[in-house]
Amino acid sequence: MLTKIYAQNPSERELRRVVAALADDGVVIYPTDSRYAFGCAVRSVKGIERLRRLKGKETQFALVFADLAQVAGFCRVDNAAFRILKRNLPGPFTFVLPASSRVPDKTLGKRKTVGVRIPAHPVARAIVGALGEPLVTTSLPEDECAPEYATDPESIYERYGRDVQWVVDGGVGESEPTTIVDLSGDEPEILREGKGELK
Repeated sequence: MLTKIYAQNPSERELRRVVAALADDGVVIYPTDSRYAFGCAVRSVKGIERLRRLKGKETQFALVFADLAQVAGFCRVDNAAFRILKRNLPGPFTFVLPASSRVPDKTLGKRKTVGVRIPAHPVARAIVGALGEPLVTTSLPEDECAPEYATDPESIYERYGRDVQWVVDGGVGESEPTTIVDLSGDEPEILREGKGELK
């Protein structure tokens, strides 16, 4: 199903419907400050398996949080990393951090680190806030021949509406990905240049 949720004053009713689907092992597509993304609840084994079917077995997932306090519950964050997160989030970044034991093995695969996102898009944060736990997430795949299938909510619904419980229309999306920064080592390392400029 397709639902419109506005950045200004997100509809509580529509948020509840999306969150109910997530709580019931559903997968949704939602807007971020970079690309539209697939998401499921962090504890949903069935949801994570569905994400793998949609994006492929080798997909690396990130977690989307509502705020920094929530990040500390799922990742090990030292003082230096915390200062970088505080300066740059919310924003179009994925920060790689050591995962704590609260991150399900299904999310990590064989890795010991996990990508962390706090998007500067009110709808994404409203969904995570209403759910009360992080989303496991991965961006929609690029389609160079038909880029609207990753940016236009109605085209996204046309392509993926049968595969997910909800497509959340938060307006036309961006095509540029996040900047990925690895904070798991001694020094920050930019793994991919994207929309975000590190402060």
